[in-house]
Amino acid sequence: MTEPTHDEAHGGALGERLNWLRAAVLGANDGIVSTAGLVVGVAGATDDRSALLTAGLAGLLAGSMSMAAGEYVSVSTQRDSEKAALAQEKRELREQPEAELEELTELLERRGLSRDVAQEAAVQLTERDALKAHARVELGIDPDRLINPWHAAWASFLAFTAGALLPLLAMVLPPAEWRVTVTVVSVLAALALTGWSSARLGAAAPGRAMLRNVAGGALAMAVTYAAGSLLDVAGA
Repeated sequence: MTEPTHDEAHGGALGERLNWLRAAVLGANDGIVSTAGLVVGVAGATDDRSALLTAGLAGLLAGSMSMAAGEYVSVSTQRDSEKAALAQEKRELREQPEAELEELTELLERRGLSRDVAQEAAVQLTERDALKAHARVELGIDPDRLINPWHAAWASFLAFTAGALLPLLAMVLPPAEWRVTVTVVSVLAALALTGWSSARLGAAAPGRAMLRNVAGGALAMAVTYAAGSLLDVAGA
C-alpha cells in the first residue's frame, strides 16, 4: 500500500494553491503569447527597432493592466458571493438553529458518518463555531480565508509583465536578421516550460499542457506575422 507523502495537497490548501496557480499561469501565458504575437506581427511589416519597442511596451502595459483589472473584478464578484452566502447562513443560524443543526447532521451523514456520530459531531461543531462549521461543510468556504481580489490582481499583473518581457527583449535585442527566429524559439521554449510547470504543480500529466501552450503560441505568431507581412507587401 502506498503511503501518502507530504507533497500531496489536501482540501483548502490545494484549492488556494490552484487559485494562485491559475492566475499566475494565465497571466504569464497571456503575456508571452499576446506580446509575442504583437511584436512578431509588427516585425512582419517593419524591422525598425523603435517601432518594435513601442508596440511591445504598449502591449505589455495594456495587457498587464487589463489582466489585473479583469482578475480584480472576477475575484471581487466571487468574494461578494461568498460574503452574501455567509450572511445568509448567519441569519438562518440565528432564526432557526434547530433546523440548521439537523441540516449539518444530515450533511455529515452524507459524508459517511453514522446518524449518532454525525449528530454528536454536529452538536460539537455548532458549540465551537456554528457559522464556521456550516460554512465549511455546507458551503465549502473558509470564512477566515476569503479570497483576496488585490492579491489576485497583483499576481496577474506581475505574471503578465514577466511573460511579456521575454518576447519583447527577444525581439529588440538581437540583430535584425535574427529577431524573429530568436523570438519564436524563446517563446515556444517559455510556453513549454509554463505548460510543464502548471501541470506539475497541479499534479497533472505535463505532455498535454505543454502541447496546448506551444501550439497556441505558434499559431498566434504565425497568424500575426502573416498579417504583418501582407500589410508590408500592400504598402500599408
